[in-house]
Amino acid sequence: MYNQADLKNLVDKAIINLSYNSEAVRLIDPIKYVLSIGGKRLRPVLSLLACNLFNDQIDEAVMPATGIEVFHNFTLVHDDIIDNAPVRRNFPTVHNKWNVNQAILSGDVMAFISNECFLQSPPRCMVKVFREYNKAAIEVCTGQQLDIDFEKAMIVSENEYLRMIELKTAVLIAAAVKIGAIIGGAEEKDTEIMYEFGRNIGLAFQIQDDLLDIYGDIKLFGKVTGGDIVENKKTFLSVKAFELSKGKQFKMLQDLFSDRERDPVKKVSSVMEIYGNLNIKMLTENLANEYIEKAFTMLEKVDAPRERKKELTLAASSLIGRVQ
Repeated sequence: MYNQADLKNLVDKAIINLSYNSEAVRLIDPIKYVLSIGGKRLRPVLSLLACNLFNDQIDEAVMPATGIEVFHNFTLVHDDIIDNAPVRRNFPTVHNKWNVNQAILSGDVMAFISNECFLQSPPRCMVKVFREYNKAAIEVCTGQQLDIDFEKAMIVSENEYLRMIELKTAVLIAAAVKIGAIIGGAEEKDTEIMYEFGRNIGLAFQIQDDLLDIYGDIKLFGKVTGGDIVENKKTFLSVKAFELSKGKQFKMLQDLFSDRERDPVKKVSSVMEIYGNLNIKMLTENLANEYIEKAFTMLEKVDAPRERKKELTLAASSLIGRVQ
């Protein structure tokens, strides 16, 4: 059996040894840059652990798992352009270090490099694996579009928001573990259970990430408190606050989340006061915990020895145990 550190090293080596087959150095340099500036490789590690749950031989899963990581980073390159983000993982974003056109073009190539990784899946399950990946890729883009659409809407329902983060964040984690299970030779029933395990982990992760924007430790997570509030971004907290607030409180939220000129410190403080009055922190934590419990209930149902589930449980816990 493998541990997370072993598998991260395998993925890192696979990334270093990627073949780009391009005569245009300028096209490839941003790709090498974005793949080298960090990241815990949690999605490919979860994929390989899912494979290892059913099979000791994980070599066939390394390149598809690497493809998941390349695709994930491709989405970050383009997301950073959309958000006009200057920094990613404490390094300049690709469009900031080069330019927007370069980031778009190099990001596009990353999507095709990811395809090449998936074409190295075992022949016995290549079509099934590639379709699972392709479905997730389309859904991630759909989620990004919904996120963009929601920027123009003052009110977004809880169900709409949860569907958006399911598509934008959770489905890629779900697909990663399902693909690992497929390559590992799991029965179809177990691959579907693994998908639900990953989907619930992904939902918990994003909800906790929303929580961290306000209540996380700046030193640990490197986030300025209330950045999402300052940018008027939709989060589970803001969506829930709009749902529960009434009268003057609702009007105040409307004013706060439509104003980009207000002093950021005062804006965050005012929103947090409303969140406190509405008990938003506890409601958000409770929902995240519900998804965590669902995820591990799913993992319990998988037909594999309990001992083999330990490392996957640890890896999933490291992804979602971020509020403390």
